[in-house]
Amino acid sequence: MVAVQLLGSLGLLIYGMRMMSEALQKMAGPQLRHILSKMTTNRVTGMLTGTLVTCAVQSSSATTVMTVSFVSAGLLTLAQAISVIMGANIGTTLTAWIMSLGYNVDLTSVVYPSFLLGIMLIYRKRHRFVGDFLFGTAFMFLSLVLLSSAGKSMDLEHNEAVVSFFASFDTSSHLTILAFLAIGTLITCIVQSSAAVMAITILLCSTGVLPIYLGIALVMGENIGTTATANLVALGANTQARRAALAHLLFNVFGVVWVLIAFYPFVNMVCHIVGYDPSMGGQTAKLPVVLAMFHTCFNVINTAILIWLVPQLERAVCWLLPVRQEAKEKEEFRLQYIQSNLVQTPEIAVLQAQKETAAFGQRVSEMFGLVRTLFHESDAKDFGELFSQIEHEEDTTDRMEIEIARYLEQVSDGHLSDETKQKIRQMMREISELESIGDACYKLARTLDRKRESGMEFTSHQTEQLQALMMLCDQALSQMQTVMHGHRSDHDIRETYRTENDINQLRQQLKAENVRAVNDREYDYAVGTLYVDMINELEKLGDYIVNVVEARFGK
Repeated sequence: MVAVQLLGSLGLLIYGMRMMSEALQKMAGPQLRHILSKMTTNRVTGMLTGTLVTCAVQSSSATTVMTVSFVSAGLLTLAQAISVIMGANIGTTLTAWIMSLGYNVDLTSVVYPSFLLGIMLIYRKRHRFVGDFLFGTAFMFLSLVLLSSAGKSMDLEHNEAVVSFFASFDTSSHLTILAFLAIGTLITCIVQSSAAVMAITILLCSTGVLPIYLGIALVMGENIGTTATANLVALGANTQARRAALAHLLFNVFGVVWVLIAFYPFVNMVCHIVGYDPSMGGQTAKLPVVLAMFHTCFNVINTAILIWLVPQLERAVCWLLPVRQEAKEKEEFRLQYIQSNLVQTPEIAVLQAQKETAAFGQRVSEMFGLVRTLFHESDAKDFGELFSQIEHEEDTTDRMEIEIARYLEQVSDGHLSDETKQKIRQMMREISELESIGDACYKLARTLDRKRESGMEFTSHQTEQLQALMMLCDQALSQMQTVMHGHRSDHDIRETYRTENDINQLRQQLKAENVRAVNDREYDYAVGTLYVDMINELEKLGDYIVNVVEARFGK
């Protein structure tokens, strides 16, 4: 039963921290994205930002995964990401201090009021995320109380078999330290929670059975193992994201290496700060504090050393992970900003989807540019190549719509804020309309292909009028691009409505002129049919553009 209580307490700890972290991310929402993307002007502010965000969300893994997502979406440079990750390592030391507090202070007085207030807020829709945060905090504190209770129930300090087992290890040997470091790394990689490993280590040390040197070796291993989360998430991401995750690993490995070189003097210095003598027995109450102090000193000193070597660390990861050859990247279609395995934080995932949707808009705009070039192309070979390119682009836009929609559906499965749900609905509408723009471009290209194959030619007046209509559509696409790239304040939606009205009026005028021209036999009916097909498709394209702009404005 004690073993079950121990495992259950660890599970409750992991769940409580995850619940607290997710609630904070939902409460912060756009503000958290703004902090990470804007407050990284230099390496020092980036480091401080990473520290503050990690202290807030109580999870270095959450901060690191968000940072990797930002790098993948092109919102942070690699150098900025490295400094944020360094700060995340400092921020996560707060967790160790909270745990050490749990073994020295009775937290039950905090747990029950948090549960009571949390459940009241959860049932008030407006403050439900605050309630989730309080519930997560209460679960975390309750798990620490249960862990402390389980530790006392196990009575390990009087268990001769356990005491003799740990006493059999030579704490003065670097091989023993390396072995426990490897164990800490392995366990952290398996359970995917450095907090759980830290809790186990504090539990064993607080009972007095695990020597402080071996406990600190486990903590060092936990620092390496915690990098596994970001590296696993980044496996299917782009090169820059994988480099950011690798930088996290190199940062912690570098720290472990220099601590191993000066291991015993460094640990003795930390013990001296706390007032603990490793050569004397007893004093078990101070051991959780020693572990928390070591964790803090390790990460602060490591950051203080490497914060000035960010360019060198950046060059190292770029050398270890070179960019793939452009030819290989073009062989297979791949979204630029979205990687399905990065759906970790819904708020960040939505931002990536917005970037991808903007790239989708850029793509269909360029596709229309190909149509305009095709309209003037007279050489059969060049015409055929351009038409094939447009055909390929139409297939790509179909796949982009499906993949972005699938990604948004994955994000929708999580617990989202009302604002995020609204953004997802808007993007679903946007990608549908953008795909329709791609279809319209392809239909225009097919009409021009039919005209070429039939040997018919537009009159100079028809050509001029179609060029004028295309110019208006191009103007509407430019307005759409301004809005989609996050500059809504730079655009008045009434300008889009005026452009659409100009397109509609010109469409009506040209269709009326076409009826008159066909009746007056200025050109035959077949040419007129192709002409009207072009006019109608361009007018539809204008409607699709307006729909995209309206969706982005939330209308």
